[in-house]
Amino acid sequence: MAYEYKIYLERIHKGQVDMEKQRILIVHNYYQIPGGEDTVVANEQRMLEKHGHETFLYSRNNSELNTLSKIQKMCLPFSTIFNIKTYREVKRIIKEKRIDIVHVHNTLNLISPSVYYAALRCKVPVVQTVHNFRLLCPSAVFYRDGHVCEDCVKYGLWCAVKHKCYRNSRIQTLACVVNTKIHRITGIYGKINYICLTEFNKKKLLQLKQIKKQNVYVKPNFTREDIFKDMSKEISRGISKEMMVYEKRKNQFVFVGRLDKLKGINLLLKTWGMIEKNEAKLIICGTGPMEEWCRQYIKKNRFQNVVMKGFISNLEVKQLLAESRALIFPTQWYEGFPMNIVESFSVGTPVICSDFGNADDIVMEGITGCKFHYNSPDELIQAIKRLNDYKNIYQTTKDKYEKEYTESQNYETLIGIYKVLL
Repeated sequence: MAYEYKIYLERIHKGQVDMEKQRILIVHNYYQIPGGEDTVVANEQRMLEKHGHETFLYSRNNSELNTLSKIQKMCLPFSTIFNIKTYREVKRIIKEKRIDIVHVHNTLNLISPSVYYAALRCKVPVVQTVHNFRLLCPSAVFYRDGHVCEDCVKYGLWCAVKHKCYRNSRIQTLACVVNTKIHRITGIYGKINYICLTEFNKKKLLQLKQIKKQNVYVKPNFTREDIFKDMSKEISRGISKEMMVYEKRKNQFVFVGRLDKLKGINLLLKTWGMIEKNEAKLIICGTGPMEEWCRQYIKKNRFQNVVMKGFISNLEVKQLLAESRALIFPTQWYEGFPMNIVESFSVGTPVICSDFGNADDIVMEGITGCKFHYNSPDELIQAIKRLNDYKNIYQTTKDKYEKEYTESQNYETLIGIYKVLL
């Protein structure tokens, strides 16, 4: 199947394939706090409709949990494993709307894996976009107690119960483990297809033995190509021309993300204190549990060239990135698919990142950025200095974005996957 997929993409490039329009059911369970997955769902649905496909969204929102009665809450562990309502509704939609493909993003908590069974019962292929590591790790992040952890892969899922990995609750973690165990036993995970966002994610997913390599594809997320329409003409022109030249960049670096240890903000600030004379400016965008710690650390060490912007819009972030030397991404965990890395690429800005997990998979040394050992301030300093050696990196970063992360390229890849599944 993987071979057929490659051949099919080649035929698309040569214009030998008639891109007939599939009818796609998109399935997504929204979390109570909006996140990156929601943006991906919206972007992909918009992209498919833009190219003439009919899409239908089946969604639930975990905010519904707040309205459940006591009896319903008591039954939640069972409906999380198999939701009969979802099963019946998805089957009905597939039949009434004549669905060709069921594309699932998230099923926790209200939709449940019952969507897989419903689709297969109707003999419709299912593809699951893998946004995290939940099929292997109940907490979905391979991280606990301040360090990367893969105990559940090595020793079994019951390790998660011992450490209360899901929401620091042994009962809720047990529910997650039982859920995963049951569906592993039924073999459903081996009967559906998967879209991983990186090769690193694919490698991790294939550690679940029942999943077949030929059923796993790789398709990254993308950024909107029309994102600069709202920018001033001056900034748009600068991104396409002047900002591709090293000398036109301001001597500043940008951090974008949640201010907590997991994202490496404390490592970054401690490193900045070691940089001679603090010559370059560091701009920190974001909020989080370590925000006050950051302010106090900056004040205590009398940093003159560190600016905390707090939360700013996505457009403002891109404008900052477009005029800066690099995005610094000192993550301390594997990450899912860091959209701020691709957004940085979109304006030709390289990324200085930790050398493991998905960041390591996305960033290429000397082409789209520099890497450092994830917990080494000394190596981070060397990576910042090494950036000066790559004078053409702003152009090669932009070229990489155009080749792999645009909406048009993403559509081509996604429709190639759909065609093979059909």
